[in-house]
Amino acid sequence: MIHLEWYRIFLHAAKAGNLTKAAEELYITQPSVSYAIKQIEAALSMKLFHRKSKGVELTTEGKQLLLYVEQSFALLEAGEKKMSALKHLTGGELRVGASDSLFKHFLFPYLDTYRKQYPGVRIRLSHGKTSEITARVKESSIDFGLIHLPTADDPHLDVQTIMTLQDCFVGGEAYRDQAEHLLSAQDISRFPLLLLSPGSSTRRFIEQWFAAQDVTIEADIELGSIDLLIEFAKLGFGVAFVPRSYVVKELAEGTLHELKPAKAIPARSIGITTRRDMTSSVAAAKFLEMLSS
Repeated sequence: MIHLEWYRIFLHAAKAGNLTKAAEELYITQPSVSYAIKQIEAALSMKLFHRKSKGVELTTEGKQLLLYVEQSFALLEAGEKKMSALKHLTGGELRVGASDSLFKHFLFPYLDTYRKQYPGVRIRLSHGKTSEITARVKESSIDFGLIHLPTADDPHLDVQTIMTLQDCFVGGEAYRDQAEHLLSAQDISRFPLLLLSPGSSTRRFIEQWFAAQDVTIEADIELGSIDLLIEFAKLGFGVAFVPRSYVVKELAEGTLHELKPAKAIPARSIGITTRRDMTSSVAAAKFLEMLSS
């Protein structure tokens, strides 16, 4: 077996053309250099150097070996530089999954700060429903995801709660008077409902809220974007179910009005999900640290 360090000694000797000079460059003794070269020659069963009075010269076989050794050490050096870049966040990538609304209303300022602090890190964002995000975490196509809770327990995933959301029903000017009264789930179900598309955790959550009060609902408008639901509600298309923190400005301006359910809507949580059996990359760990601070 040829040790890697012997190849390093061979490389220096070939470049220097002198065993003593190679030893000085490597801070080892000249006999150590001679020993390493003899070991490689013995292992390969061929002569690599012509010994001369004032140094050494590569044989034809030695010149061929040098080509591969140079490439190998250049590749190793490139690997070490890459590891250093990853360690110091001058390279690498950050892969995050979340819904469009979480990117806009929660993650955007963190991503902007991260990009400015670590411009060498490539930021890759992937949007989707909670089920899609958790699937991508499990297959390691993203480092972590932000998801709406609760979600089904999965032995392969860790979930950490980082914030809570309070949802509400909002409508445009046509619903100003309705906002002054307590409304039953049955009352609200009679309005045109603007909801996220089926299969989303938010859609399941509100359907379960109505079902707990023996009310079945049907959406008039189904969209994949909370921001679009808000815009349609402002235009008077119906009542949208959205997080209150996303419509603070509209409620203050009076372009939207919050309806008051007789039965309170429970608060929901937002969590970070990661793979249980994997250590986060340096880039991902730094961003998670920012989110938790």
